[in-house]
Amino acid sequence: MSLQTDASPVMPADGIADSLVWPGQGAGESVRLSLLADDLSLPVVIEPIEPELDPSLWANTHREAIEALLCRHGAVLFRGFDLGSVPAFEAFAEALSPGLHGSYGDLPKKEGGRNVYRSTPYPEREMILYHNESSHLESWPRKQWFYCEQPSRVGGATPLADIRQVLQSLPPQVVARFEQKGLMYSRTFTAGVEPSWASFFGTSDRAAVEQRCREQGTDFEWLDDETLQVRTLCPAVIQHPVTGERAFFNQVQLHHPFCLGEEMREDLLDMFGADRLPRMVSYGDGTPIEDDVMALLGEAYEACAVRFAWRKGDVVMLDNMLAAHARDPYEEPRLIVVAMGEMTARGDVWRPA
Repeated sequence: MSLQTDASPVMPADGIADSLVWPGQGAGESVRLSLLADDLSLPVVIEPIEPELDPSLWANTHREAIEALLCRHGAVLFRGFDLGSVPAFEAFAEALSPGLHGSYGDLPKKEGGRNVYRSTPYPEREMILYHNESSHLESWPRKQWFYCEQPSRVGGATPLADIRQVLQSLPPQVVARFEQKGLMYSRTFTAGVEPSWASFFGTSDRAAVEQRCREQGTDFEWLDDETLQVRTLCPAVIQHPVTGERAFFNQVQLHHPFCLGEEMREDLLDMFGADRLPRMVSYGDGTPIEDDVMALLGEAYEACAVRFAWRKGDVVMLDNMLAAHARDPYEEPRLIVVAMGEMTARGDVWRPA
């Protein structure tokens, strides 16, 4: 199998320049639009040119235009705005999407904020592979923000990939298999491995956890007194609720043992066993996702990936249902703050075949 190198681009080269015209009226004199390179469609870069522009007031005033750019490009990079603190960032994100999500169990809360989080605590020398936030759960944020409080000395980019392009680059038979079968995610919460099930669900009441799983349509099993395993049937491909476009929306790379590397994979198998790995994914019918398909997915993501060097105060806004993100290895310090909004229920956009 190989990638579809002749696939039509989501945004033709002769249409990119047209997309940089500010949607609507009233902001052209206060900001400048650009792209990181002529042949890239994401992220669109917005920089203020009006002196002493109030970021949150401006964002609130031009929310609809920014939404149009986000749907077109999948990601927006706000650069050069006066966002010198975590509260200022949170107010900016709140202005763009009122009602930020404040009960996300996978990330630790960020000090100095209310509904913002620290980025994933993962070894700095390892890459966090491509994924769409919470796509393995019963609901996910359609919108997500990353704020650069402190860039790293070396590395630490947040690669972005347009998942419309990823889908187009995959062989039709691979796409059809993912669409027809969906994905079955398995997660095993084991004592001593973070996050614990109590931390993730926000309660130590087993009955409350079980009730929540039932309400979410999540299968669960207590493997022993402290070990909870949950299994969730989710999409691999979705139709965007606003644009109607199809996109490769999932967390296959984060859950499949193929992506761990041989040494780590063997260590985890020795430690937990094949049926108790902390994370696992298969096709929705329980059959394994083939290693050659996983290798192809990795090639597709990297072929579509865009990287840029973080600058202090940068904010990236993603449409989580149009763009996947990752994290490159880095050398400390690196402080990235995360916000999420516009929660979308799985059942509103996808049903099993």
